[in-house]
Amino acid sequence: MTSNKFITILLSTAAIALSGVGAAQATEQPQKLINDEPSLFERYTSSAQDLILKGLELVGINYRYGGTDADTGLDCSGFVQLVFKDAVGLLLPRTAREQSEMGNVIDKKELKAGDLVFFNTMRRTFSHVGIYLGDNRFLHAPRTGSEIRVEDMSQGYWVKRYNGARRVVER
Repeated sequence: MTSNKFITILLSTAAIALSGVGAAQATEQPQKLINDEPSLFERYTSSAQDLILKGLELVGINYRYGGTDADTGLDCSGFVQLVFKDAVGLLLPRTAREQSEMGNVIDKKELKAGDLVFFNTMRRTFSHVGIYLGDNRFLHAPRTGSEIRVEDMSQGYWVKRYNGARRVVER
């Protein structure tokens, strides 16, 4: 593991874990805090947490067309397939198109961490897939010459290409 990848994973995990510190302190104080919202990490179910943490472990892995192995590189659907298999023991189909037929269709307003998000990046629907993180962000393996990373779905490129979402693991 490269030092940059390790640092990215460490910082991402720390940020998620530390987002719950305020909630833990709130139980020690008798007065009610103004912000009673759960932390980002607390909002995830254990299966969503497992998916997110496994996905974040793979940040920095090189993209490889047709790739299904983290040691040699992953494409978008190979990344999703590996994360779901390792995190929750679910074997998804191999291609983004096939993965788009799994689970339940959900509206963009109902997205939750761990949902699959699909895009038209090759002039055909459902040609790209990623894992939704929350707050309009998703994890994915973008293209040749790049690495697995977190992306903002509100960027124009992704807004124009969004095809829909599926919930494969119920929460």
